[in-house]
Amino acid sequence: MDQGRPEPDLIIFDCDGVLVDSELLSCRCLSEVLAEFGFALSEEQALELFLGRSTKAIEQHYRDLGQIVPDGFLPRLKSHVLETFVASLEPIPGVEAVISELTVPFCVASSSDIDRVSLSLDVTGLRAHFGDRLYTAQMVRHGKPAPDLFLHAAENMRSPPSRTLVIEDSVSGVQAGKAAGMTVWGFVGGGHYRTGDGHAILSAAGADRVFARMSDFWKV
Repeated sequence: MDQGRPEPDLIIFDCDGVLVDSELLSCRCLSEVLAEFGFALSEEQALELFLGRSTKAIEQHYRDLGQIVPDGFLPRLKSHVLETFVASLEPIPGVEAVISELTVPFCVASSSDIDRVSLSLDVTGLRAHFGDRLYTAQMVRHGKPAPDLFLHAAENMRSPPSRTLVIEDSVSGVQAGKAAGMTVWGFVGGGHYRTGDGHAILSAAGADRVFARMSDFWKV
């Protein structure tokens, strides 16, 4: 598939930071809930360590440090995130116009759990566009940056990896898409990229193209 203006058989959207502007909210929630359990982690550190990663990655990070996250942590984090999303989550500007005009199949593949993805799409009014075409890290053995999730989504959507386009906002997501043999476009229009050079970060991760506005989706 042409790395510039492709004509893919399938487009896979990440959810957080691509469809919904959730990453800053998520990292704030993570920092706050960790503090409740006695762990010090700033929002900036949360972004650096866990952007695009699953909750398994959080537990593994502290396990590698010789610390065990208490049993109540994940349920508390989930409830806090859901409450925050209901109150404050917004779609990425222009994304509904993009997906409304697509003429090729598309789906979501996210590191978040299915409840959070469903809520995110419901709250922002995007759910009707995706139906049940939602794939999450819960469905595969290894989350991003492993290719498992994207390969799982493409298989279910009956698209060969070489004919699949991934839209991602994180280094781990870009790496996962490239490891799956797919074309990957990096998106840096989320609130978490208001500081820092997102273009350089995602380009270095292997993105075939990086763009900052959904209105530029098909502009090459």
